[in-house]
Amino acid sequence: MKKAESHAHKPEKAPETRPAAAEPGAADLPVAAELTPEQLEELKARAARADEHWDRLLRVAADLENFKKRAARERIEAAQAAAAALIQKILPVLDHFEMAQTATQTAQDDKLTALQTGIAMIQQQLKNALAESGLEEIDATGKPFDPTWHEAVAQQTTADVPEGHVVQQIRKGDRLRDRLLRPAAVIVAQKPAEKSE
Repeated sequence: MKKAESHAHKPEKAPETRPAAAEPGAADLPVAAELTPEQLEELKARAARADEHWDRLLRVAADLENFKKRAARERIEAAQAAAAALIQKILPVLDHFEMAQTATQTAQDDKLTALQTGIAMIQQQLKNALAESGLEEIDATGKPFDPTWHEAVAQQTTADVPEGHVVQQIRKGDRLRDRLLRPAAVIVAQKPAEKSE
């Protein structure tokens, strides 16, 4: 019993701590008591420079973040302005389509030709508005097949058109300047099989 008591009253050993010299780079640092006034001033100057660099880094990071937000906002605004400009060009065309629709309800046989002419004019007005915005039609008829701008939906055996050229365009293609919006759907010529003798 007494042995257990003496064990309980034994002071606990303090956990061992690593000496400061064992830290990486700690061996290079002089102890504060050993510093000369010149070394102390140099350390203060270095600390001030480090603080200055840190503040500059924070400012640059904040400026970069602000620039990213501003650039994203400007992109959205530019896209909205472009869309608004295009819509303003198309609105008169829609007005003319509505007038044409109203005219069809009261048109008589002798006025149908004038109505057809009016609708053709509206179509041309719409094409012009889109062309001003950079829209170009891709006309592939009779041209060599180009997978960049054309989509082959079928092949047709013919001797009238060179092999690999477009025999017929099913649907016209469209591009916005150099960007493909939809390829032209085409039928491509295939060379007829040679008859064996």
